Amino acid sequence: MKEFNDKFPHLKKNKTILVAPLHWGLGHATRCIPIIKELMKEGYDVLLGSDGAALLILRKEFPNLPFVELPSYDITYPKKGEWFKLKMFLKLPSIKKAMTAEKKLVKQLVADGKIQGIISDNRMGIRNKKVPSVFLTHQINVLSGNTSFFSSKMHQRIIKKYHECWVPDVKDSINLTGKLGHPKQLNFPVKYIGPLSRMEKKDLDLKYDVLVLLSGPEPQRTLLEVKMMDAFLNTDKKVILVRGVVQEENQVYVKDNITIVNFMQSRDLERCINESKIVVSRSGYTTIMDLAAMEKEAFFIPTPGQYEQKYLAKQLKQKGIVPSCKQEKFSLDQLGKIPLYSGLKSFKTELDYGTLFGLFEGEREFGTYS
Repeated sequence: MKEFNDKFPHLKKNKTILVAPLHWGLGHATRCIPIIKELMKEGYDVLLGSDGAALLILRKEFPNLPFVELPSYDITYPKKGEWFKLKMFLKLPSIKKAMTAEKKLVKQLVADGKIQGIISDNRMGIRNKKVPSVFLTHQINVLSGNTSFFSSKMHQRIIKKYHECWVPDVKDSINLTGKLGHPKQLNFPVKYIGPLSRMEKKDLDLKYDVLVLLSGPEPQRTLLEVKMMDAFLNTDKKVILVRGVVQEENQVYVKDNITIVNFMQSRDLERCINESKIVVSRSGYTTIMDLAAMEKEAFFIPTPGQYEQKYLAKQLKQKGIVPSCKQEKFSLDQLGKIPLYSGLKSFKTELDYGTLFGLFEGEREFGTYS
């Protein structure tokens, strides 16, 4: 901690907000990007906090912002999705250990006057009773099959420890998260802040028939990459495949009809989506928000074993908005279903960020929270 203090002494001067997304794929990190930009517009300093590729992509987006590496939850997927719940159960001791380490680190940052507010995107140990602490999530209810009631109650117990919960969706009955973000009963403060997206729809000439957008924990990311290459290689489709592998140095190469890119930062990815006719991707909520903002035709392949993605894909399919299928059932013919669906539409809302961030300016006594 002394090394951190010496490196970033200027954090003592102004109100600094720690923004800490979970490293579970890249979605939690990328949806924090518009929040970080708005914080900076409102005059706050921002301290980035995460681990792995999530931290790396934030550092690439904001190279001049200070950062702190947080303990890893080390979440991976089994090759067979049906084993995911068991694997997560076995991971609980290490996750709890990471949460304890997070709390200790945050306690020191607060004691040293380095941060005056917290926005945690699903990092359950990033909170402190002495400063305003926000939990950002689209899952107030956590789906886990026949244990959904218990996983939801456990998650809500954690959310209640924060001063506010921000849900990146609209409050209306027509929304993107369904029962994930709209439980029947709430007993803690929730603000629906509208979908978060770093993307903007633009009228650009089409360069690609298909954009394949990969993300998520291993080994499922790699398994889908292999399947996509098998499906699209040597076809008449002009394809660009973004692997979702964040590295210090990016790599771009062409294999027959497919352009392969390791990763793209926000501006390049926005342009690429605008230049693509359709997008094939996971049904992660951040991806759904981005594609809705850009009103893009899409086809979803939920991550095996991830109940949330299965639910989001299923409800969009049932509503006639976006088609989807299981990973093992995907073929090129599936894309022919897209014109039969209405497609994603923007759920843009006018949000006063100055008022939203007023939590960090309040006079209330935060020491009364636990």
